[in-house]
Amino acid sequence: MTKTAHHFAGLGLLALGLAAQPAFARTEVTPYLEVDQTVTAELRGGNDVLTYTSAIAGVDVTVESGRTTAQLSYQYEHRFAWDDNVADDSVHTGLARVSHELVSNKLNIEAGALATRARSDNRGAAPSLLVGNVSNVSQVYSVYGGPTYHDKMGAVDVNAAYRAGYTKVEDKGYVATPGQPNVDGYDDSVSHLAMASVGMEAGHLPFGWSVSGAWEREDAGQLDQRFESRGVRADVVVPVMPTVALVGGVGYEDIQASERAPIFDATGNPVVDSNGRFITNPASPRLASYDFDGLYWDVGAEWKPSDRTSLGVHVGRRYGSMSYTGAFSWAIDQESSLQIGVYDQVETFGQQLSDGLARLPTAFNTNRNGLAPQFGGCVFGSGGGGGGCLSSAFQGVSSSVYRTRGITGMYNYSRNRLSLGAGLGYAVRDYKTPVIAGAFTLDGITDKAFFGQANMGYALTRNSGLDSSAYVSLSKSGIAGAPDVLSAGTTTGYYYNFGRNLSARASMGLYSYDVDGLDSELNAAGQVGVRYSF
Repeated sequence: MTKTAHHFAGLGLLALGLAAQPAFARTEVTPYLEVDQTVTAELRGGNDVLTYTSAIAGVDVTVESGRTTAQLSYQYEHRFAWDDNVADDSVHTGLARVSHELVSNKLNIEAGALATRARSDNRGAAPSLLVGNVSNVSQVYSVYGGPTYHDKMGAVDVNAAYRAGYTKVEDKGYVATPGQPNVDGYDDSVSHLAMASVGMEAGHLPFGWSVSGAWEREDAGQLDQRFESRGVRADVVVPVMPTVALVGGVGYEDIQASERAPIFDATGNPVVDSNGRFITNPASPRLASYDFDGLYWDVGAEWKPSDRTSLGVHVGRRYGSMSYTGAFSWAIDQESSLQIGVYDQVETFGQQLSDGLARLPTAFNTNRNGLAPQFGGCVFGSGGGGGGCLSSAFQGVSSSVYRTRGITGMYNYSRNRLSLGAGLGYAVRDYKTPVIAGAFTLDGITDKAFFGQANMGYALTRNSGLDSSAYVSLSKSGIAGAPDVLSAGTTTGYYYNFGRNLSARASMGLYSYDVDGLDSELNAAGQVGVRYSF
């Protein structure tokens, strides 16, 4: 049993839903227009100096009421080049999260949408600041929504949830890594997840118990891929101290993933389209990518000394080998929080991204620095609250099924004029693909990635402030001969508000990446912009 939970139109639809609130709700809707001027200069790896102008239209929405918590931050940017060295381009960037209580303490609607850019291939270029001419970058969209239900029948808790999702990747500038085999790119997918459980807390019995079930399916456009899982599970919780309990569970799951073969040319290589994606052979039978049918189990302990602190650790056997998971959450005080998660899951890129999006907070910080990438890494909750990192999903936009394991930690602080956020993580992917005689396959390949991010915001006065960010990542592909890729970047920006409607900002950044043995770049960037808010 796996856990998962059109294009940027999803953000617009959510914006309409957020704005249509009752009169008693505290709702802020701020549309704006902006013009930016950007210049980039190659300090290593070339000597190009590129300049372009950006016209931006965006909207920020915040809703807080007794039943609704929601936030939307979205902008559309079109870049106008000053010469032929920079392509005119359009970029969508946004995040929306909403939670609405339909029936008090029983029925909720959860939804979210994301538009951002991410690396296409973890063996290629890794620009940390997405300005100027960037390669190996895809535009990614994802949207999900569905109800959650909770009720109590006597001493028994009843829970149910359903979620539908859609993910789309647009890769216009695919460039194969020299000396490396082509790896299929992601196109789009539609997913469904349904879960239900019944259980009872300890007290009526010496132990607590629950029985749960889940079904999940994803249909992807690329190679007619299909992922389906179903399973049931039983758990017990045995208190041994007022704040400590031993836990254990056993379950059965059936996971099947399959796809069709691509068309091969006369040399035995897959035929690709203009976006670098393999072209499906419609006459191919379905080929198994992953097939698991059996029992799994885990045991562990949970510690909850207060409502602000919790720790859970689990060890067991799943997917045919040992599995380790855990979670630590600490609301240090009203201004700061710490989260650490250890995970182990078989899924796809679309499922992992939808899971990550669903875990993001409904109130989050946005960066006013125009050079800093938005919503492609860690997202920090407003007021020092918890957040979530999408970095493990974006370690590479893969079309294959994989087992992903790793650890992610986040710290968030916000008090008076200062806000700080930091995220660190390590992720491993073990790919599961069909084996076709004479063709390259990712099956059995293991990728590794390390990532780090830090954000800082400081209000100098009521009308001005600073925003700074730093990023670092290291990708290690398991494909023979594939280069390691190290990427790093830092930005600093200053903003000033001229009254209620008009504001200006200036930013500068330095970023680099090193594709071991193939390519190395060091770039500087500067940007100034003016925004008018309505």
